[in-house]
Amino acid sequence: MKLSREINAFMQRLGHEFDRPELLLRALTHPSIATPARPDNQRFEFLGDRVLGLVMAEALLAADKTAREGQLAPRFNALVRKETCAEIARAIDLGAVLRLGRSEMISGGRRKQAILGDAMEAVIAAVYLDSGFNVARDVILTLWGDRITQVEADSRDAKTLLQEWAQARGMALPDYTEAARSGPDHAPVFTIDVRLENGATAQATAGSKRQAEQQAASALLAFLDRPE
Repeated sequence: MKLSREINAFMQRLGHEFDRPELLLRALTHPSIATPARPDNQRFEFLGDRVLGLVMAEALLAADKTAREGQLAPRFNALVRKETCAEIARAIDLGAVLRLGRSEMISGGRRKQAILGDAMEAVIAAVYLDSGFNVARDVILTLWGDRITQVEADSRDAKTLLQEWAQARGMALPDYTEAARSGPDHAPVFTIDVRLENGATAQATAGSKRQAEQQAASALLAFLDRPE
């Protein structure tokens, strides 16, 4: 199969040359451009998430032989979450080779965190299917690099931290509500409100509900941490 110069350059950035490049092409195919003859990358995303998880679990156990499960779990979550996968995708310019439909290209799909994170997981699956677990592990460990050993001991996300803040004070769980939704169906923008039982609130807007919730939780934590 003859590949474009861009795809060959991406394989160099990824650190893996495919024996079956059709696997990589599928991993790069977003649902917005998929057809019956050109399947999208969602099944690969599912598999890649599991491969990444096993690699990170092994790596964390090897990096800290005394850590308890309660210490390892937040580190693990920090390393495998979509935000981190998107960071890795940006570092190797995965967005430049994504196969997107016209609407996604117009709306900036090559820069969207959710699309990049999903595609990174799909590419991991493609490497695994192409050359097996050991090669996939080597690629992942190289790409994640020092993140594995430098991940903070307390790497809980903002929603988890806010939940624990509330529970420690005998409050109900934070309440997240969708305050507004705008933009076209293919590129919605969500505004999320978060409220605590004591009346403290914050709001954030992002391209996904999950991201908006995290940003709202982070904003509320920053407000709660302000000196009196």
